Amino acid sequence: MIDTHCHLTHELFAGDREEVIGHALESGIDRMITIACTIEEGEECLQLAEEYEQLFCTIGTHPHESDRESDQLSAISDQRLRALLQSEKVVGVGEIGLDYYYENLERSCQISVFRQQLSLAKELNLPAVIHCREAMNDVIAVLNEVGHEKFVLHCCTYAYEEILPILDLGGMVSFTGITTYPRSDEIRETIARVPEDRFMIETDAPYLTPEPHRNERNAPHFLHYTAQCIADVRGISVEEVEEITDRNAVEFFGLPR
Repeated sequence: MIDTHCHLTHELFAGDREEVIGHALESGIDRMITIACTIEEGEECLQLAEEYEQLFCTIGTHPHESDRESDQLSAISDQRLRALLQSEKVVGVGEIGLDYYYENLERSCQISVFRQQLSLAKELNLPAVIHCREAMNDVIAVLNEVGHEKFVLHCCTYAYEEILPILDLGGMVSFTGITTYPRSDEIRETIARVPEDRFMIETDAPYLTPEPHRNERNAPHFLHYTAQCIADVRGISVEEVEEITDRNAVEFFGLPR
């Protein structure tokens, strides 16, 4: 099974990163995509991915980092990002997007950085990994403006009707451990209705730990709980969930078969 979105360079893994990766591999998570939230972190993600055959990465600027990096997205910074994206171990641009939840960053700054990096993903024909929190209308607007069809809405927590514009634009959605929470009935309804070829699975580790380990640090080996939840909701076996999500992830990210 493939964990399509985790943050293995996060400081919470600093003391046992090798053990976490080993435990994931032993538990049947045979590939992981570690996601960068800044260009600097992207260099760390790439270095880690190059150490393990089973690891890949994406590089981009998270909306929370937009204000810090917007001034850095100069010609020099752009060349730096482009150079990193040339590696075979880099399989996408992300995590990019918009987050209006805290309202502590100017929306115009977030939109500018999102538009620039989504345009780069389109130019290089790379998948885009999109973060969207309370900003769906503007995310849709930028997607329409740029016209890049190869993207995934990571950590999908929306009702099915709300993601229809994402699906209409050719996008994928990805589900996390939030799907296992008692109050996530709306997400589970989305899981039941989303087409088979349009969803993937992720941990977002170290965040969003699934039940029954919700108060612990999340890690890729906990992906099995989310897979079981999806299997129960869709009325299929866990093996079928693994087959579906692996097939979708390999095709979407261009991973080795």
